[in-house]
Amino acid sequence: MLTELLSRIQFAFTIGFHILFPTLNLGLAVFICAMEAVWLKTQNPLFLRICQFWTKIFAITFGMGVVSGIVLAYELGTNFGPFISVFGPILGALFSYETLTAFFLEAGFLGVMLFGWNKLPPKLHFFATFMVAIGTTFSAFWILSANSWMQTPAGFVLEKGQYLATSWYEVIFNPSFMPRLFHMLLASYVTTSFVIAGICAWYLLKKQHLDLAKPCFSIATAVALIVVPLQMYVGDSVGLEVQRNQPIKTAAMEGVWETQRGAPLLLFAIPDQATEQNYFKIEIPKLASLLNTHSFDGELIGLKSVPAYDRPPVIVVFFAFRIMVGIGLLLLLVALIGGWLRWRKRLYETSWFLRLCVAVIPLGFIATVAGWFTAEVGRQPWVVYNIMRVSDAVSPITTHEVATSLTLFVIVYVTIFSFYLYYLLKLIRRGPQQLEQDAHEHHLFQYMTQEHKPHDH
Repeated sequence: MLTELLSRIQFAFTIGFHILFPTLNLGLAVFICAMEAVWLKTQNPLFLRICQFWTKIFAITFGMGVVSGIVLAYELGTNFGPFISVFGPILGALFSYETLTAFFLEAGFLGVMLFGWNKLPPKLHFFATFMVAIGTTFSAFWILSANSWMQTPAGFVLEKGQYLATSWYEVIFNPSFMPRLFHMLLASYVTTSFVIAGICAWYLLKKQHLDLAKPCFSIATAVALIVVPLQMYVGDSVGLEVQRNQPIKTAAMEGVWETQRGAPLLLFAIPDQATEQNYFKIEIPKLASLLNTHSFDGELIGLKSVPAYDRPPVIVVFFAFRIMVGIGLLLLLVALIGGWLRWRKRLYETSWFLRLCVAVIPLGFIATVAGWFTAEVGRQPWVVYNIMRVSDAVSPITTHEVATSLTLFVIVYVTIFSFYLYYLLKLIRRGPQQLEQDAHEHHLFQYMTQEHKPHDH
């Protein structure tokens, strides 16, 4: 049991660390692609500077994502060998599709995107940027498909101890896939919009790089006003899907112990799994049923409907869900305030709002990780829902081996994350000044070479 627990903690730590970087890069790739399209259309050099500045942040974040993501594939084999041997024919194929159609696409065009500004025609460079954006989205597509299949398996048959696909369409587009994919994509767009807004708000407070900070801040706050409400709408569809396919997860999210109609929404409580009840409850009558079934008298299945060993760790799921939702509501408030200040033409001058935007930079990442905890811990004790338990998926390795590797992962990841933050903050503090110097030197070089170039007559 201790080996299982440590293996789960290790995988949770490594994938929770990894998810931070794709979350930002999914949104940054789309933002850079959009800004480069605007530059091609308008030929305004400001948008070129915006692209080049945020591309540097994208590059170091992409590198961190690659370094932290490679570990996960090996970790599945070392710590969860029985799981891979049984489900490899399905999940291995999905991971291979991710590598072939997404990672190779990203990696292949990333070098062109980073170093081809002065070496390629602008339209060809834009094509490379567009391919990188498509690659990041494809990556999310395949990873979410594989993870969603573990939540709601479909299109398979068991033969000779292995699960084989009978319909790849049903495997890929399993019942929970589409709402969860859009939920993840929107989470990245929300997170990225507040990262861009927060960094630009810091420039505005410092009165630095205003020509770049103002348009980026304006775009980011406008996008946030669109994607945050859209994320809540998609989140509602995810909740309906979870209630339909994983009712015990919903019961843990809402702290519902007894099957009941018109279940109240618990704004706060402390669930006790030992006594099977909630303490210090603050509740709103019937609201949990309304939110999860769209009916005041909708029925929610209780945790007591299954044996105790089939229930997830309720307190983790309960509070992770509330952290995610609470942050979402706070970001909605920030986006609405930004819209109001824009209408009042005070978006750039309201210092308390600028400080607020700086303060909420990490909240999108926290909400994303909290949502991942809700989904993954809520699936417990199953690694593939209602098919294989986590206890049956763990490799026969010693507790000492897992404890050693977990300790090394923590040390190494904290170290490389410290370097990442150091260079990221250094890049932000420097701002686009170096970019301006590089562009000036490039234009000077072009002028000099054109000046001494023989002319055709």
